[in-house]
Amino acid sequence: MRDEILPTVTESAMRGIACKCPRCGNGKLYAGFLTLRPNCEACGLDYAFIDTGDGPAIFIIMIAGAIVVGCALIVEVKYQPPFWLHAALWFPLILATTLLPLRAMKSLLIALQFHHKAAEGRLIDREPK
Repeated sequence: MRDEILPTVTESAMRGIACKCPRCGNGKLYAGFLTLRPNCEACGLDYAFIDTGDGPAIFIIMIAGAIVVGCALIVEVKYQPPFWLHAALWFPLILATTLLPLRAMKSLLIALQFHHKAAEGRLIDREPK
């Protein structure tokens, strides 16, 4: 498996969106909703390198916020419904635009992290000039 050519960025992104192993594309990435497996069941890739941090949540918050706030502003300006109707309308949309794409966004960032061999920053020892 180690002698194979790395997938292209598009292939890595598609593996990420499908929530599959970033190396082989066959094994499952998650054991639960957002809980990662310890390793790939197909190729044995150790998932210890994975550290997405808050990146997926931030992307989802920005995208969902733009969608929900835009829709709420349009409805408010056009129809001026009472506040309870706003709550009834936008709460399900908030849940749908945040929870549904969160797994795919997290696995997409994991796949791109694997593809680009992203790691923690390291200081380089340099000679003084």
